[in-house]
Amino acid sequence: MNIALLVIDMQKAFFNGSSKKSMGYAAKYINHTVDLFRNRNKKIIWIQDEDEKIGNIRGTDGFKIIDLLKPKKNEKRIIKHYGNGFNKTELMKYIVEEKIDTIIITGYCAEYCVLSTYRGALDNDLTPKLLKNAIASGDKNNIKFVENISEIIRINALKKIINEI
Repeated sequence: MNIALLVIDMQKAFFNGSSKKSMGYAAKYINHTVDLFRNRNKKIIWIQDEDEKIGNIRGTDGFKIIDLLKPKKNEKRIIKHYGNGFNKTELMKYIVEEKIDTIIITGYCAEYCVLSTYRGALDNDLTPKLLKNAIASGDKNNIKFVENISEIIRINALKKIINEI
């Protein structure tokens, strides 16, 4: 098993309203998982949405990752323009190059980009798992829905797996 962590769209443009609390909560679990992956030299992939319609473009404050998370310069960044992080990006090419077969998915927004990327991983014959409590949405019911229709993993199980590989 070669495992990687995906952190999807945890960007300042979305860190407002009802999403702010949810993203803050998810960020705690994401940070814990990022540390776990870094300590085991496992890949972390930061996916960022670029959308001119909402003014979320490179170089703007909204495009940046929220201050609660701290990506490192050597960690992979993927820019996407669609909900699915695999659609017209270099994500799959990178995964193949790194021989990754399992991805742990975290981030925002549960019912859109997280779910679309999860399904994209399945379509690419990968093994995706959503990390419980590490996905965010403006509506907590959507988080429950996405978790109910997807395979999830809890942080304690993930720790055990990471320590064994």
